[in-house]
Amino acid sequence: MSIDLRPAQALGLWHAATLSHLAFVGPDLTLRQMVILLHIYLKPPPHTVRGLASRLGVTKPVITRALDSMGNLGLVRRVRDDRDRRNVIIKRTVEGALFVERLGDTIIREARALPWDGGVA
Repeated sequence: MSIDLRPAQALGLWHAATLSHLAFVGPDLTLRQMVILLHIYLKPPPHTVRGLASRLGVTKPVITRALDSMGNLGLVRRVRDDRDRRNVIIKRTVEGALFVERLGDTIIREARALPWDGGVA
């Protein structure tokens, strides 16, 4: 499915979806945490700290700090790789999957509410 949005409409959708997300979905993740979380849930596993750092162009400590916060919220969990104990594998959780699904539902709901006549809300 293709959707043609002007930049102002796309920004309006992002604005509406993030406002709605904060009000009804929570928790409040940083943009970096959100990108990491979406990568974990939208791209096929396995995901490692090293792999995420490389893919997202940040250091391993940056990924680790984000995972600490998201782990405390129950959105992801980390386990040592049994084959290579140096690797840390990031696992999805039921709570994290529900969070991402609610976020997707929020974006769909807000997209449907956009004024598609060319105006910007």
